[in-house]
Amino acid sequence: MGRSRQPKEEPVTDLARVLAATAWNAIGGGADVLEALGFDGAGGLESTFAVSDLATAAIGVAGLSIAELVAGRGGDLPAVHVDRRLASFWFASSIRPIGWALPAAWDPIAGDYRAKDGWIRLHTNAPHHRAAAERVLGHHVDKAGMAAAVARWDAGDLEQAIVAAGGCAAEMRPVAAWAVHPQGQAVAAEPLADVSIAATGARRDRPAPASRPLTGIRVLDLTRILAGPVASRFLAGFGAEVLRIDPPDWDEPGLAPEVTPGKRCARLDLESAKGRSTFEALLSGADILLHGYRPGVLDRLGYDAAGRRAISPGLIDVCLCAYGWSGPWAGRRGFDSLVQMSSGIADAGMRWRNADKPVPLPVQALDHATGYLMAATAIRGLARRRVDGGGMEARLSLARTAKLLVDQGEGHRAVPLAAETPADQAPAIEATAWGEARRLIPPVVVGEAVMRWALPACPLGSAEPRWM
Repeated sequence: MGRSRQPKEEPVTDLARVLAATAWNAIGGGADVLEALGFDGAGGLESTFAVSDLATAAIGVAGLSIAELVAGRGGDLPAVHVDRRLASFWFASSIRPIGWALPAAWDPIAGDYRAKDGWIRLHTNAPHHRAAAERVLGHHVDKAGMAAAVARWDAGDLEQAIVAAGGCAAEMRPVAAWAVHPQGQAVAAEPLADVSIAATGARRDRPAPASRPLTGIRVLDLTRILAGPVASRFLAGFGAEVLRIDPPDWDEPGLAPEVTPGKRCARLDLESAKGRSTFEALLSGADILLHGYRPGVLDRLGYDAAGRRAISPGLIDVCLCAYGWSGPWAGRRGFDSLVQMSSGIADAGMRWRNADKPVPLPVQALDHATGYLMAATAIRGLARRRVDGGGMEARLSLARTAKLLVDQGEGHRAVPLAAETPADQAPAIEATAWGEARRLIPPVVVGEAVMRWALPACPLGSAEPRWM
């Protein structure tokens, strides 16, 4: 099953710098700002793909956007330093509970299953997604029962049936098969970040100290697992006021401690008159809107792009989806693990390791990288708005970030990361709602600005839906 190939022996920062330059150019950044970016640390996550280079680059690009914003306010361009080793750790998890444990990240039925002709992944973490899968495959209390049901299907037919039922599933495809798939071709034709400028606006940049450059910026976060919350965590880390909004029945017990530091989290029902009124008041006061609804969902609620701009002139509007914004799968539900199956990443990992089952990336790198690129794009919108008050719209996708990674080729090899030590953790204890914890030291420093969060991690729905 394995393929023989020569590993690429590359200096640890060269590919990260190439990736950073590619991403920075994609969001319209200037070449002169790239000179501020520096790396340290060594080692890499074990994968046939350059995962640690992607982590280092994505965090570096987000740091560059902060540096550009600071310099645009009349200061010198601050240096941006990214620790490659810490960046790799942050792409896994940043929180270290003290005396308590995070809940399980996955539903008991979620996972990879062998079908008659290949592999398929079922994503059942959300109750309605599990219900959709069970409408097709029957109710099962454990993976053994589900495996027996899946084994009676061809992978492609089962993927189509579960998606048609409103669920989430992905057949494992090779990289070459995705390249000729209609959706793979559509994604390949899309930019890494599709950015458009709103011609009119009514807002200007607010003064802020270089140590907290996003002070005074309000971020309305409508995103959930996982890229969007990573983006808003980064924005909060540099001083933004982040208000996360979730539906009344949504929860992420395994992720909230990881992604909510620095935020306030509230709930709204956008189907109700009261919820819509509150949402519109919040949106009118927002500088940045992050959203991850499937294409067209906000439009159907009455909040299309033009409507959002009317409510909030000068808005920086950044959205993401799983499988891209064009092609036959543009509206398909998806998550990092599913995109890895569809795009060939899990198949390439299986062949690289000579394994008998799918081998995904060691971390949810597509989510994390896309999140940092979302944050960078939003901050670049703020920098431009400082000049003319105009807003911006941007669209990113997990599938397009996957292409960025896959395009660097396979067979990468890096010195293993040195094991985490207590010195990698911040000395201050965070009093989260679940108990005390420590965070890893932030992976990026921008001049005198260091990521830090004024609020501890909190449960979803624990705050009122209002600006401070």
